[in-house]
Amino acid sequence: MTLDVTPAARALPQTADNRLLAAAGDGTRVALRGIVKDYGPTRVLHGVDLDIAPGEFVSLLGPSGCGKTTALRVISGLEDATAGTVSFGGTDVSRTPTNKRDIGMVFQAYSLFPHLRVRDNVAFGLRQRRVDARAARRRAGEALELVGLDHLADRYPHQLSGGQQQRVALARALVTEPRVLLLDEPLSALDAKVRVQLRDEIRRIQLRLGTTTIFVTHDQEEALAVSDRIAVMDAGRIEQIGSPEELYLRPATPRVAAFIGLSSSVPGVAAGGTATVWGTDVPLQSDVPDGEVDVLLRPEHVHLVGAGSGVGAVVEESMFLGSIRRSLVRTDDGSLVRLQHAPDERLQFGERVRIAVRPVPVVATPRQTR
Repeated sequence: MTLDVTPAARALPQTADNRLLAAAGDGTRVALRGIVKDYGPTRVLHGVDLDIAPGEFVSLLGPSGCGKTTALRVISGLEDATAGTVSFGGTDVSRTPTNKRDIGMVFQAYSLFPHLRVRDNVAFGLRQRRVDARAARRRAGEALELVGLDHLADRYPHQLSGGQQQRVALARALVTEPRVLLLDEPLSALDAKVRVQLRDEIRRIQLRLGTTTIFVTHDQEEALAVSDRIAVMDAGRIEQIGSPEELYLRPATPRVAAFIGLSSSVPGVAAGGTATVWGTDVPLQSDVPDGEVDVLLRPEHVHLVGAGSGVGAVVEESMFLGSIRRSLVRTDDGSLVRLQHAPDERLQFGERVRIAVRPVPVVATPRQTR
């Protein structure tokens, strides 16, 4: 697989203010080959292959139970693969203990030592590596500066907010200057506003350091916002891997289309590479046999129209979201459809409207008998 990661996007600032930044490398290539993981008779990973370029930020995205956390634990060495190999920088580390893989890990739980001050929590890994106390203190201060918490170095964990504690956990993972950073749902315990702030901060830091990063999440918005590429997983397999734009605009399977972004399934008729939906012909993204199909539509694919075109529908709900309004309608054929429209187009519950589809490429599957 050829990866296109622009070196310019990884350029690191020249700075003497923070030695952690000044010494940062260009990341490490990570490769998974045929990873199989069994728990007794249950197979949770089915031959996973994945190539991650040096300095790339890749998210493993999928619903609970899809195998994304198991894959991360295999990469970290916390779990041994039943079959297959994991390599860092071209070296097979499949049998290398976790503490020898030179990784940093951040989990959903902060796992800070309550009896240690923030600075000592961050320096803990350095002390385990027998870095002298003076150097460990300096490097811990630099890592805290990187996450914006150097002014709280002398506090204890219970004196910090949840977001601040997770920043400390991130600093602790970065202070050893790991070859690979592994993030296992690190934001899921935080409230919505703090999640967005810390999500953006993690991405900013990762771009500055150029550390190869693997991020596990079930939150599609999170993955779309921070990733160079996203691997969508389902039932222990990678369904598709690509940039956020590729996955959203050109999903390879209906499951990817349904999981990435909001989608509505509506009936259509396929013929010759197009599908007819509510009287409008739309191009199909992949080959589908001619005949009745289920078409997946994004909210932005659907718009309000006047009498005499499209299909009739009844408004079920309408939400004001600032720059847009998103409404849910039930068409006359019984389909529930979400559409996105201007905020000044106010729709009321029970109101009759007409909607149509824009002529943009869509994903469709042969219609299942109901």
